[in-house]
This record gives sequence, structure tokens and C-alpha cells, in this order.
Amino acid sequence: MAGPHLQQPSFLLATLKADCVNKPFVQRCHDLETVIEEFPAKELHGIFPWLVESIFGSLDGIIVGWNLRCLQGRTNPTEYSVALDFLDPSGPMMKLVYKLQAEEYRYDFPVSYLPGPVKASIQEQVLPECSLYHNKVQFPSSGGLGLNLALNPFEYYMFYFAISLITQKNSPVTHHVSPSNSAYFILVDTYLKCFLPTEGSVLPPPSSNPGGAIPSPAPRSPAVPFTSYGMHHTSLLKRHIAHQPSVNADPASQEIWRSETLLQIFVEMWLHHYSLEMYQKMQSPHVKLEVLHYRLSISSKHHGSPAQSSYQALHAYQESFKPTEEHVLVVRLLVKHLHAFSNSLKPEPLSPSTHSHTASPLEEFKRVVIPRFVQEKLYIFLQHCFGHWPLDASFRAVLEMWLSYLQPWRYAPEKLPQSAEPLPRSVSDKWAAFIQENLLMYTKLFVGFLNRALRTDLVSPKNALMVFRVAKVFAQPNLAEMILKGEQLFLEPELVIPHRQHRLFMTPTLGGSFFSSWPPTITDASFKVKSHVYSLEGQDFQYKQMFGTEVRNLVLKLAQLICQAQQTAKSISDHSAETMASQSFFSWFRFTPSDMNGSYTGNDLDEIGQDSIKKTDEYLEKALEYLCQIFKLNEAQLTQMMMKCGTAQDENGKKQLPDCIESEDGLILTPLGRYQIINGLRRFEVQYQGDTELQPIRSYENATLVRLLFRLSSVLNERFADQMDVLCSRQDFVGRLCRYHLTNPHLIQKIRYSPVVKDGTSQNWGPRISLRFLASYRTLISLLMIYFIASWFYIGPVGCTFIILIGYFLYAVIMTFFSEGWKPHEH
Repeated sequence: MAGPHLQQPSFLLATLKADCVNKPFVQRCHDLETVIEEFPAKELHGIFPWLVESIFGSLDGIIVGWNLRCLQGRTNPTEYSVALDFLDPSGPMMKLVYKLQAEEYRYDFPVSYLPGPVKASIQEQVLPECSLYHNKVQFPSSGGLGLNLALNPFEYYMFYFAISLITQKNSPVTHHVSPSNSAYFILVDTYLKCFLPTEGSVLPPPSSNPGGAIPSPAPRSPAVPFTSYGMHHTSLLKRHIAHQPSVNADPASQEIWRSETLLQIFVEMWLHHYSLEMYQKMQSPHVKLEVLHYRLSISSKHHGSPAQSSYQALHAYQESFKPTEEHVLVVRLLVKHLHAFSNSLKPEPLSPSTHSHTASPLEEFKRVVIPRFVQEKLYIFLQHCFGHWPLDASFRAVLEMWLSYLQPWRYAPEKLPQSAEPLPRSVSDKWAAFIQENLLMYTKLFVGFLNRALRTDLVSPKNALMVFRVAKVFAQPNLAEMILKGEQLFLEPELVIPHRQHRLFMTPTLGGSFFSSWPPTITDASFKVKSHVYSLEGQDFQYKQMFGTEVRNLVLKLAQLICQAQQTAKSISDHSAETMASQSFFSWFRFTPSDMNGSYTGNDLDEIGQDSIKKTDEYLEKALEYLCQIFKLNEAQLTQMMMKCGTAQDENGKKQLPDCIESEDGLILTPLGRYQIINGLRRFEVQYQGDTELQPIRSYENATLVRLLFRLSSVLNERFADQMDVLCSRQDFVGRLCRYHLTNPHLIQKIRYSPVVKDGTSQNWGPRISLRFLASYRTLISLLMIYFIASWFYIGPVGCTFIILIGYFLYAVIMTFFSEGWKPHEH
């Protein structure tokens, strides 16, 4: 490549594009590193948008880029390590970002690829509440089409990095990919640890100017007047840098904008996806009035048409958003790191006045990071997942993300002694404020999980594990009491709450010093809970108490379903054990007896094995125990419920039938019975009840022999029907012997049950000869083995056949003596 000062930017871009086709990945990264080091920012400015797109893919998903979400060290170790080194916070790509940042370049990002609610509000000229979009919206000179955000290099790079998780859904995958081991997942973790450090401060970026610093983004004048969409939160960056006498006086203040920008981008791209009606529901009433006045003023200026069309588009819009399991895993990583980041906050000084002057911007950021930036959007995101995620085991990812947010104490720096770890860890009272300020996360989403659990098959080990995990988390000592305390605070009357507190609590700010001036502590806590609930759900929200009667009834239904699932798993386990015990050597050849009519169990436990059945029973038993601890369930009531579930077997052997009611026409399924059949909890044993000679040919039978033997049996039965009737009607030993051979005791003995026919009486087919058993592979192989063994003793086929007939005759005589007394034959 020629010297850096002799090349034109267009030729440099063309050369790099050609290298993408002709050179291997490792060589391309090495060349890019050289270009970034040697070329000035003016020439690198032209290749930056192309380079970002070639790494993360295009916004429409057509260009895959480096496919970081499928790049793993196990399958491609060289490319994996090179990509991570190139995109590392101290790697060549970030050096390029800071190099361009120093020159204050701007890059256009299309508004059309932003999350649905943000895109719709910007298109209506209503500015979203997130400060990330302030002073960045640019309109083309022609009018209202082609909206763009003017982003600095750091913002542009992180926008593409974050949104590639959403846009690159149809990437080609040639092998199984573990999301937590992908290069993308590792990079997210690396960026979070670098820009949101739990220890120390944010590392300053490498500077190209000796002794210089990368300037923070300067405010830009808006290209069009915007109405604030929601409460306007002042950026931490603007508030702190404005009070600094010099930009270089406090490096932490100078670089806090990267931490705030990174978090805002991640939250906006990954969590800000839901219907626009839900987005509007979260806004305060006075902001809605302000927006309405603005719309009226716009419509009067433009004769109504532009504002009216945008207003209709705003309210007609519904975003179709289906998060993937990988998306949820990345969000869980973000939640876990934010808890660790927030919990690394240094203890507050004893004097509140000292705190306001000594707290660093990063410490202040840790204090407000979850309530201001994450809580609202994560709650709506979880609600969306709880309501739209399929009822299968993949919901485990959403569940673990939710449980991670509910347990910030798991990511606190303090550790228990080794000896105390096996004991259940009690939740400290210091977390009461977090629980109260996130009450809906605990209560409403728990009710949402109950509704999901009542519609799932708890016999499945994976579903049983999810119920166990939730019950175990909520059963932690002192947690249920603190949730109940939060509900009591919310239900307190509002007469004692000063009206002027409204604006104060609706905008969470720097910390506890703001609340110290209000004497009634319990009133302050009550208002915090109320403002949390109403800001997320609106003033007309009807709160459903987690420990109220309605939710308690849902828990009792779940407990009953757990008991039924335990009984079903036990019956499946018993059935599997009986089947395994009855199988013989011939089952290796897929031969089964004619009685085994392939009854369907409706579950995957038979394929999983006995160990998983035991795990299911353990999960359900512990989950039931935890639910009793949480809701103080009556032990006598549960015992009665379990006894009721255990009495599904009656004297006729009708075990685990679906819930039915008796009628003149037979058994009729109830809604509960239909639910049990659909979810495989109960079943009817469907068996063949017709003429055994005419039943379908089984897989363990030879079709040709079945047809030939049926014809032979039919000829014999037609010719000797009268003689067989006379012999079977005799009352002596000969008659008893003939009845044993020429009637079908199995058809008569079995009592059939049908969900339709109440009186399932069996038809008496009369005495007849049946040779179909000779068509069974089991019988044929048994005869061949007998002839083969007889040949070892020099017994010929005729002699062996005579011995078989004599042996069977003796067996029949003995069975006649023992079975005639109880064998039914008069039907």
C-alpha cells in the first residue's frame, strides 16, 4: 500500500473493499490496524461508516459482516481471537473511534431503524424522553422524509454494535452456536466492564495529541423545534462538566459521557420495544397535555394535514417484536453487570453536605443507573416476554433474567463465610428500599408467571424446574415479608402525602439527601412505592395484591396442578417400569406382545428416563414446599388436595382418566378434562375392542402369513362350526378343554372404557380356531430356536414337532384344571 499522504480517501476505500474479497480475515485485520495507525483522521473519516457496516452488518440485515454472534473460539479460534483483539476497548477499532472523536466528525444514522416507539414519536416531531436523542435529529432540506440522527463516532459505533443483535437474526449457521460463548457476547461483557467498571474509574481513551484529551460531545442546536416526550432528565455529563473550571481538571467528569452513552444505547436498542400505546401509557398527564397543545399548534400552521396524518400513524402503530433467546441472554448479562456496578458504590459520608461536594460523577452514576435508565424499560420488556413468549422450555432464559433482576444482593461485594453457605441466606433489610421501588417487578410479574405455569405441562422436567426456581427465589427468608410491607405501603391512604412531593419523586436524582428534609419517613416510603407503580402503570391502575385472595387462589390451583403432575409422573414411572420388566429378549428386535397396543403417554418422560422422572418429582415437591412457606398455605388443605389427586384409581382400574362427568350417553369431558388431555396430564387408554382376527396387522407380524392363516382359520371355522359348538357345550373335561382353546378369554375378561359409550359390553364371537399367533415373528423365531436346539440332540423336525404338541397338550390340560373355575365364557 502506498504512503498515507499520497492516497485519496476514495482510493483507500476502494482498496479496502477489494481486500475484503481477496485477502483472508487475519490479513485484513492486520492491514486495517496499519491503516488506522498511519492515516490521518481526515482520510479515515471516509472509510469509517463502511468499516462499521462491514464489521456489524447492514441495518437491513442483508450484509452479515463478521457475524460476531456465530463466531466462537471452539470452532474458529484464530478469527475469534483476532476479532476480539481488533474490537477491544483498547484495540485498533476504538483507537479509530477516538481519533475521529477528537475531530468532532458526525455520521448519519437513519431514524427508520430505531426501535418502533422512538421512530414513531420522532416522525411525529415529539422528542423521546431519553437524552440520547436530544439535539441530534436532522431533517433534510426537502421536508419530513429521510430523518437521521447526527451521531459522533463513539455513538455511531455503539449504535451499530447494539442494533446488530436485533437486525442480524437470519445469519447463516452451519453448526450449533452457544450464545454465551460467542464473540458478540464476550464483547458486550468486555465493554460493560470497561465503561461501567465495578472497581476504579473508567480508563481514559488513548489520545493522539500529547497531553491532550478527547472532548466530550458538544450540544448541537436542534434543526426543528421538538416537544419533550416524557420527563426531561438532565444528562449527568452536562450537569458535571458545566461546573468544572477546566475540562482537564477531572478526567472522570470528562469521560463519564462514554459510560452514560453506552448504557443508554444498550437500553434503547435492546429494551425499548413494545406497542406505542404502552409507551404513551407511561407518560405523565401534564406531558400529554403539552403534547396535545403542540399538535394543535402544528395542525393550525399546516392546515391540519401533516399533524393529522402523523397523529394517526402514531396511534395506529403496533410494533411486531419477537425477542430471541440470545437477545434475552445478552439483556441478562447487562442486568447482572448493572447490579454489580450499582452495588460497588462507596458508602455514603455521614454528612450530607460533604457528599454533594465530594461524590465523583461515576459514583453518582452508580446511584441512579438502575432507577433512571433501566427500570421502566426492563419492566415493559419483561411484561412483553411474559405475555408473548411460547409456552415451552425456552422461557427459562426470560425467567432467569427476571430472577437476576429481583436479586441484587447476589451481586453485592459482601460474602458469607464458608460454613454459612449451605444454609438459606436471609435477605437483608437494607434491600427493602430496592424491593419497594421495584414492587411491580416482584408482584405483577409473579402473577404473570403463575398464569403461565397454570397453562404448562408440569410433568416435563424443564417446566417443573422453572416453577421450582421461582418458588425457591421468593421463599428466601425475609423476602416475602418485605414484599408484603411494600404492598402495605402502596395501599396506605394518600391523605398524609404533601402535594408538592409529586415532582420531586417522579424524577429520581442524586440520593437520600433529598428525602432527609421530609420528617415522616413512612410517608416518604409510601409515596416512593406509589410513584413507582403509577409511573409504570398509570393513575387508573387496579393493583392486584400478591398476598391477596385472588392470587392466593391461583397459588392453590398451581398447588393442585403440582399434585396432579406428581401423580402423573408416578404413573408414567410405574408404567415404564412394568413395560421394562415385561420385555424379553425378543424386544431387542422390536417385537412386542399383542396386548401392548401402544398406549400414548402424552409426555417425553419415557424418552428421558427414570432419572429425569425422579428430578421432576423432586422439583415439584420442593416447589410445593416453598409455595407453602411463601403464602402460609394450610397444611391440612394441601393434604386433602393430595389425597384427592391420589384417589384417581377406582375399583374397576380406571386410573388417571381425564376429568369427566357421567351422563346417559356415557362419559363427557369437562373443561378441566380437555386441558388435561391437551397438556398430556391425563389420557384415555385407547385399545382395540373389535374382532381380534380383523385388527390391523402389527409391526411384529408377517403380513403375508397373517392373511394366509386368516383364510385357513376361516375355512376351518366354517366347516367345523357345529362340531366346535357341540364340544364346547359339553360339561365334562373334554368340553372344558375345548372351551379353553376355542374361546377368547382376553376379549371377554377386559373391561373396556370409552368416553362416549357408557355400556361397553363385549360381543361373544363363539368358539373358533385362531392361527394368527403363528404369524408373529416372536412365535416363528421361538419355533426356529427350538428346532435348532433339538438338532443338537439329533432330534428331527417331525420328532421335534411331536414333542412340541405333546408338551402343549400337557400344558393345556393343567391350565384347564386351574382356569375353568374362574374363566368367564357365558357372554
